[in-house]
Amino acid sequence: MQTPYFPNFRCRLAALGRRTAQRLRQATLAQVQQHLCDLLPTPLLSSEDEGLNSRERVFSLRLTFECFVWQLLKPRTPCREVVRQVQGLMRLAGGGLIDEGDSAYVQARQRLPRERLEKALEFSAQAADRRSGSGGRLQDRPIKVVDGSSTQLPDTQANQQVYPQHSTQKRGCGFPLMKFVVLFSLCSGAVLRVMMGNKHNHDLRLLRGLWESLSKGDILLGDRAYGEYTTLAGLPGQGVDVLARLHHARMVDFRKARRLAKNDGLFIWKKGCQQSRILSANEWALLPAEITVRVIRFTATIRGFRSRRITLVTTLLEAELYPAAELVALYARRWRLELCLRDLKTTMGMEELRCKTPAMAEKELLAYLVAHNLVRCVIAESVARYQVDLQRISFKGSVDALRQYSDAIAKARSQTMRRQLWEDLLLNLARDLVRLRPDRREPRAVKRRPKPYPLLNKPRHQFVEISHRSRYWKGRPRNYRGLN
Repeated sequence: MQTPYFPNFRCRLAALGRRTAQRLRQATLAQVQQHLCDLLPTPLLSSEDEGLNSRERVFSLRLTFECFVWQLLKPRTPCREVVRQVQGLMRLAGGGLIDEGDSAYVQARQRLPRERLEKALEFSAQAADRRSGSGGRLQDRPIKVVDGSSTQLPDTQANQQVYPQHSTQKRGCGFPLMKFVVLFSLCSGAVLRVMMGNKHNHDLRLLRGLWESLSKGDILLGDRAYGEYTTLAGLPGQGVDVLARLHHARMVDFRKARRLAKNDGLFIWKKGCQQSRILSANEWALLPAEITVRVIRFTATIRGFRSRRITLVTTLLEAELYPAAELVALYARRWRLELCLRDLKTTMGMEELRCKTPAMAEKELLAYLVAHNLVRCVIAESVARYQVDLQRISFKGSVDALRQYSDAIAKARSQTMRRQLWEDLLLNLARDLVRLRPDRREPRAVKRRPKPYPLLNKPRHQFVEISHRSRYWKGRPRNYRGLN
């Protein structure tokens, strides 16, 4: 029996011999993987004293959490495969057979409290930051990056009510859409917090729900969606500074600025007359009537391509303490955190969630983020051990290496050999670095041609298939012409 990502699970269960399955129910993530034992505190996965999660079950709170994370670390793993994993482990531990259906595991996931997943996300992010050191700081101030994205949900009535599809799509032809805004740590790339909403929630509205996660002294780094008045005026009041790209609706004229240097000056922004729809009347009234911001303009030059002029806005007004060159370099690092979303959605398969109710879809998203943070912890440990560049360690390569080394660690017969295999894993991650490819062009285009199937633009019971569809243009996807 192999247990990818949690290799010590097999070794510890094999040592139990013919003992009962009670020890299996008491296994924690720290016992499963000793190398990651400081990630999650033991009480976090303990059963309740009374209530929903207080009964002794095969799928206890701990085992359900471990199975959920393992399922998401291995893309497109059905619940049935997870049950088969537990069946084998139960037999290995000397226990009896359990039901071959996946109903018990599905119900156990429903009983998993969302608060536990949120706490696990917080603790795993803190562990990744501790292992990464102090690389993501500016003047000894922690930097947090905000970014938004979306994911599709299964087309069920419950999901459609909470996370409706786009209004341009016909009923039965689209998928519910969940928007979310995540708060990253620039130090390790781990996800600190997440705020979820539907397509009617703007990124700024979701960001308001994350304000309490920002501490005094933090620096918030974001794209042009956050370079507007409400964010720049509200966050400094709680001791948080902002660096973002200038909002596209705001025009600046450096002839009206108090110049600090060339293309670097201070501006006074006044609060508009019209209330922002993001804020309530009381929140809008609390904003100051005017603020002073610093605007920096620079030219991004890439050899072989047309130069681009980029304008940044920030509340870091001290030019001596925060030189413009350092702020420009800091903003350039933001793109690496956007690639973390690509790791989540493409590498780990979070582009499409699989749970059929809104509550379970939100838990699934949180479990994906926890699994992402666990991999980030392994990467951070390799970086701290061998002093390599964090940005050059491949996330996909780390997941692949962790999967393959887990088999060897599970078969090791001694603690010394398991420790040596873990050290080899960290060393290989540090050696197998992504090549330095500055100014590499990565167009967002699809190379593989789609199959000549028509688009499902009607519900299934009304759709009529076209015979000999490959002969007709109307039977091909709308974007087929653009891919040739």
